[in-house]
Amino acid sequence: MNPPYLQAEGLEVAFGGLRALQDCSFTIEQGRITCLVGPNGAGKTTIFNAITGFLKPQEGSVSFKGRSLDGLKPQDIVAAGIARSFQNLRLFQDLTALDNVLVALPNMAGEEPIGAIFRPLHASRALKRRREEGREILAHVGLTDRANEFVRNLSYGEQKLLTIARLLATGAELLLLDEPASGLSAGALEAVMALLRRLQSDGKTLLVVEHNTRVVQKIADDVLFLHQGHLMAQGTPERIISDPALAEIYFGGAI
Repeated sequence: MNPPYLQAEGLEVAFGGLRALQDCSFTIEQGRITCLVGPNGAGKTTIFNAITGFLKPQEGSVSFKGRSLDGLKPQDIVAAGIARSFQNLRLFQDLTALDNVLVALPNMAGEEPIGAIFRPLHASRALKRRREEGREILAHVGLTDRANEFVRNLSYGEQKLLTIARLLATGAELLLLDEPASGLSAGALEAVMALLRRLQSDGKTLLVVEHNTRVVQKIADDVLFLHQGHLMAQGTPERIISDPALAEIYFGGAI
């Protein structure tokens, strides 16, 4: 029997007297889009931080395809196949869209100055291949025409797409997206939802923090409902959204 794709067991995280996660356990299936929902302060971003090595839980463990992630640094977890976005995007505003993708590509040619000095033709060819790869990634998220535009000149929706492009550049197979649909216009929202489904078709697995129940209903295969750092329910979007007890917690009864 194969181990769970991603498994969190008994996660406990406390900040002073505040318990952000309490005996939090769940599994994520490969090839599916799982939405992580719950009221503000439920611990959703804390889960992302625990999975990706940005914080160490006081108790519990996380494993990916049977391999423990406990104690690994964030860059090691990316190398293992997991990459995440952030609510504040963390893009380089004074670089172009293409350059933002290039810095996320692993094993960038030219990172070793000595190699560039003594093998300039090889380094030049490698950089050209990298730039072609970066342009292909931008095309995949719909930003072909914005490759040479500085990030500060991109719309908010385009910047959201660029954050996803940077995740794709890492080569990770499990993508953790923190509110990818927040703050978007109707047109940009449709573009992001279509992209997420396309990534799933490409073989990616997605764990998505999302507040918009319309988005959850359209993209999610599974939903995890978190409240006060504890997993209260896991199931289909229809089951979670139609549960009156969960609706009371999430929206005061109004979903």
